[in-house]
Amino acid sequence: MPGPASTPGAGSSPAGGARDAFFDNAKYLLIVLVAVAHAWELVESSRATKALYILVYTFHMPAFIIISGYLSRSFAARPRQIRRLISGIVVPYVVFETAYSLFRRYVADEPGFAISLLDPFLLTWFLAALFIWRLTTPLWLQLRHPLAVALAVAVPASVTPGVGEDLNLQRVLQFLPFFVLGLCLKPEHFRLLHRRAIRMLAIPLFAGALAFAYWAATRMRNEWFFRRSSAQEIGEPWWTGVVMTFALFGCSLLLTAAFLAWVPRRRTWFTVLGAGTICGYLLHGFLTKGAKYSGLIDTHTWLHDPAGKIVLSVVAAVAVTLMCTPPVRRLLRPVTEPDLSWAFRRDPAERPHKG
Repeated sequence: MPGPASTPGAGSSPAGGARDAFFDNAKYLLIVLVAVAHAWELVESSRATKALYILVYTFHMPAFIIISGYLSRSFAARPRQIRRLISGIVVPYVVFETAYSLFRRYVADEPGFAISLLDPFLLTWFLAALFIWRLTTPLWLQLRHPLAVALAVAVPASVTPGVGEDLNLQRVLQFLPFFVLGLCLKPEHFRLLHRRAIRMLAIPLFAGALAFAYWAATRMRNEWFFRRSSAQEIGEPWWTGVVMTFALFGCSLLLTAAFLAWVPRRRTWFTVLGAGTICGYLLHGFLTKGAKYSGLIDTHTWLHDPAGKIVLSVVAAVAVTLMCTPPVRRLLRPVTEPDLSWAFRRDPAERPHKG
C-alpha cells in the first residue's frame, strides 16, 4: 500500500511483496524512541537527560525518513498509487490534524485554537511532508545527482526566515535530503550494515556521540534538531544554518547507520508491531499532550526526578507499544487505511480484459 508504506507504519517491500522484518523491527524501535523523547519534553531536563534527548533527536526522525524514502522508490504517480497516497496520507492528515486541534481546544481549555489544514499541529507535520516528498519522487529519480540537489535545497531553507509555516515547509525542505537519500539506497547498502565490523564500530560511535551530546547539552539549542526554523529565527548568525545543515546531516547519517546495524534482520516478538507504527505515531501525542494539558506533570513533581523520568520513559514505551498492536491497527484502519474505491474512477488498466 503506497500510502501507509511510506509512513511510520510502513514495512512492505518497495515492490509490494512480503513485509521485510528488518524494516518492521527498525520502525518499531524508532517509534519507541519517538514516544520516549516526547515524554522527556514534559519534564525539566537535567544535563544528562538533555544529552540523551540530543542523541535520540539527531537520528530518530532522519532514520524514519530514510526508510520512507527507500520504500518510495517504486512510486511513479500511477493512478493506483495516487489513490493510495490520498487514502494513506491525506485522509489521516486531515483527521488527526482536526482531532489534535479539537483536543487542544477542549482539554487545554483554548476554545479559540484554530483548525488549519495548512499549519500542521504537533505530529501531523510528518504526513504533510511525506505527501510532498512522495509526489516529487519521480522528479528526484530522474536527476543525475539527486542528493546534491536536495542538499542545495535544504541549505537555503535553513537561512531563509520567510519560508513560512504553510505545511511546515521549513521541515519539509530541511529534512528532504534524508528522503532523497533513501530513494538512492539499494538493498545491499542495508546488508552492508550488518557486517560484524560495522556493528562493532557502531558501539564506540554511539558512546562518542553521547559524550559529545553531554558536552553540547549546555551549549546547543534544541531547535536545531527540529528543523522547523531558520538560523536567524533560532537567534544565530545566518551562516550557522549552512554549517549546521551539513554537520547535522553527517551526524544523523552516521548514527542512523549505527542504529540500523543493530536492528535484527530476523522476525522477533516486536516485528508484528512494525506494521502498526503509524497508529503509535499518530496516537501517542494524545497521551503526552494530555499529560501536559491536564497538569499531571506539574502536580506530580516527583516525575521531574531521575526515578520519575525513568518511570515516564517506561510508561511511554509501553503505551506506544500497545498502540502498535494489531487490534489497534484494525480499529483505526477506517482512518489510517480507508477504502476509498467509491470516490475514484476505476483505472482502465485495472479492468479485466474480455476474451
